[in-house]
Amino acid sequence: MGHPVLQWQIIAKRPEKVADFYSGLFGWEISQNNALNYRMVDTGSEEGINGGIWPAPPEAPTFVQLFVGVSDVAKSVEKAVGMGARVLVPPQAMPDGDMLAILMDPEGMSFGVMSGGKV
Repeated sequence: MGHPVLQWQIIAKRPEKVADFYSGLFGWEISQNNALNYRMVDTGSEEGINGGIWPAPPEAPTFVQLFVGVSDVAKSVEKAVGMGARVLVPPQAMPDGDMLAILMDPEGMSFGVMSGGKV
């Protein structure tokens, strides 16, 4: 199995404003009709990948985060930690059954690893 980027998300201080901006600029369809009530983004194209928009915690800046597909989230977390990563969100099951963890690489960039499809 390769390790494709499955999804991106924008973490924003004002997610509603960011959603309106990208929807207006690119015509993206944005919906909160999901189990976690975040803004799912459908770019309207079979090229590339879709994403989401989440509210940023008060202490966090606005940033983009990538989610990489792996066959085993726990093993990937263990390997990443051994290579200098830090666990931000430990492996956990999402409402749709996907497994997900969020890590910080040695340079301070956060990213997610996930298995079971798209969050």
